Amino acid sequence: MLLDAFRMNDRVAIVTGASAGIGRASALALAEVGARVVCVARSEQKLQAVVESIREQGGQALAVTCDVNEAAQLEHVMARCLEAFGRLDVVVNNAGGSPPKPALQLSVAELEAAFHFNVSSAFLLTRLAIPHLVAAGSGSVVNISSALSHFVESAFVAYGTSKAALSHMTRLLACELAPKIRVNALAVGATLTDALAPVVDSSPELRRKMEARTPLARLGTPEDIACAVLYLASGASAWVTGKVLEIDGGTVASNWPLKIPSGI
Repeated sequence: MLLDAFRMNDRVAIVTGASAGIGRASALALAEVGARVVCVARSEQKLQAVVESIREQGGQALAVTCDVNEAAQLEHVMARCLEAFGRLDVVVNNAGGSPPKPALQLSVAELEAAFHFNVSSAFLLTRLAIPHLVAAGSGSVVNISSALSHFVESAFVAYGTSKAALSHMTRLLACELAPKIRVNALAVGATLTDALAPVVDSSPELRRKMEARTPLARLGTPEDIACAVLYLASGASAWVTGKVLEIDGGTVASNWPLKIPSGI
C-alpha cells in the first residue's frame, strides 16, 4: 500500500531544535510512524517533555542536550545516537535562527554568527552523519530553511542570507551525495512557533494582516511543517533530492506587515 511508504519502523532520526515548535512536531511525527528519535536541543527540561510524550505513545526516543553551535557537542550527539540505537537513517537540521536587525546596525560578527548557526552547524552534523547514513543503506537529510531565503524584507539580511545559503547548500550536497543519500529542504513561511505565536496572539490586528496576505488565509502550524518533514524523511519521497519545497500557505511575497526602518 502507498501509505506504507511513510512508515519508518526501525529507522533512526536525529532532530535538532526538538524541544519546541517545528522540531518538536517533527520529532513527534517521525516517532508516530515508527522511527526512533534522537531529540536534540539546548533546553533539557523541554526536551525531556518531548521524549516523554513520544514514550507515552509507545515510541522510542532519546534526549541529548546540545548547542549546535559547538562542534564537540554535535560529535557527542552522534556518539549518543549510535550508542543508543546503533544506526542512523535521517537527519533533520531544524535548529537555527537570527533576530531581525537593520543592515546599518548589523555587525560582521553578528552576520557570521547567523551563518554559523544556520549553515555551518547543519553542514557539520550532516558531514558527521554521512558515513552512518551510507552504512544504513540509504539516508535522508532534511534542512529547515525559510521563505525569507527568497522573499525580501527589511532587517533580515543576516537571517535571509544565511537561509539562502542553507537552501543552496542543500542542492549542492544532494548532487554530491546522490544516489546514496538524499538531501532536501523546506522553505518555511510564517508559522506559529513558540517565537511567532506569542507575537500574533498579543496583536489580533497583526495576525489579521498576516492572514490577509496569505492566500490560504491562515498562518502555518508546526504540524503543517512536520508533515512535509515526514514526506522528505521517509520512503514516500524516494525519488526526490536536491529540492527546496515551499511550505508557506501560497505566499509569493513576505506577509510580515511591520516595516523596520533602515536608518538611512
